[in-house]
Order: sequence, then C-alpha cells, then structure tokens
Amino acid sequence: MTEREKVQHDMKLEVVLLGVSDVDRAKAFYENLGWRLDIDIAAGDFRGVQMTPHNSEASIIFGKGVTPAKPGSAHSLILAVDDVDAARDDLIARGVDVSEIFHYAAGPFNNTVKNPRAGGRDPQGRSYFSFASFEDPDGNGWLLQEIQTRLPGREWPPARARTTDVATLAELLRETSEHHDAFEKTHAEHHWWDWYAPYLSARQNGSSPEEAAAAANRYMDEEVHVLAR
Repeated sequence: MTEREKVQHDMKLEVVLLGVSDVDRAKAFYENLGWRLDIDIAAGDFRGVQMTPHNSEASIIFGKGVTPAKPGSAHSLILAVDDVDAARDDLIARGVDVSEIFHYAAGPFNNTVKNPRAGGRDPQGRSYFSFASFEDPDGNGWLLQEIQTRLPGREWPPARARTTDVATLAELLRETSEHHDAFEKTHAEHHWWDWYAPYLSARQNGSSPEEAAAAANRYMDEEVHVLAR
C-alpha cells in the first residue's frame, strides 16, 4: 500500500433521508421536538426539508420527491443522549408518545431472541445499554440510547479549533455582555469572567443565546454560588 493510499479522508455521516406522507405534518412534529430547521425549499413538484437534532452533526431530510422510501419505512434511527430519563421526560412534555425505558435482553440491538426488549434500565447501569423509543406521525422509528461514557476508541481525536475572526468574536462578546447585564443587575457582586466563560462555551458549542444564558446562570448558582439579591 502506497503512502497516498494510507491517507484517511474525512467522511462524516451528514444526512438520513426519511419517507413521509405529509411534509407539513412531519415538519411540525420535528420542530416540536426542538430540532433546528435548516432549510425548507420548494421547486415545482419538489420540496425538501432539512432538520437537525440539538447539537447533532447529522441531519434528516424529508419532503416530496426526495426519496422513493415509503413513509414510515425507517426503523431504529438512533439518538444518543446523556440521560435517557431526562430525554424521555422532555419528549413526553412535548406531547410525544414515548415507550417505557428498556434494555435488550441479549445486548443492544439484538432482536434474534424471543422478547428481545426487557423492561427497565440496564441492570448494570452501563452506557449503550438503556433505551426508549418513539415514532414520528408516519411511523419512522427512533431510539434514545443513553451514552454517558464512550468506550475507548469510540471517539475521533478532537479537530483543531478554528480561529474565530475578530469581527465575529467582537459580536459574540457584545452579545455576551448584553445577556450578562440582566444577571449582574439581579445577583450579588461577582467576577464577570465567571459568567462569560460558560456563556461563550455554550454558544460556541451550538446553544442558542437563551440556552447559553441559562447554562451560565446555572454555573454561577451551582459552582460559584453567587446569590440573587
């Protein structure tokens, strides 16, 4: 094998195509889950909608003329979550019909045995072993899989951080200052940088300004112990 053949090129799973019968109904369902709407484009008989789960690098696309797949033909699409109980509770609060938490009697995704799903969390509390399931209006099936700690070798080395241009950084700092102002007016004296750090970290990891502010507030309450006035 030559050195050229040994080069590994990035291949990121980007999109999964879903078959749906009613585009607007499917769009409303996934928007209700809090998923980001990336695009909704129509041209003639074609319509494509792309949506992305919170903090996911992979998206789904559905629409009209997108895929020959039958509505509801996608099964066991996996959503990795840190806490399956919390994720399940969030979906239920959004009006989604979610299964009880279960584990696979013969190990994750093993459907070869009779009654493959056993009720309750994995008895040993292992990552990868506890699940819950739900479906979209067409019957496309999703699994919540709890992954708290990944096995060695299951994560790629972190990519080199991209340099943020000065104008973008300045705008982010202005935004941070505006959101910190509300906290500063209602809480005891503190170092501004303690609030800025979790806010900036959350924004750079894909959180909305509101989510980032909530994360910063929690940090100040739970870690720095800054009290409200």
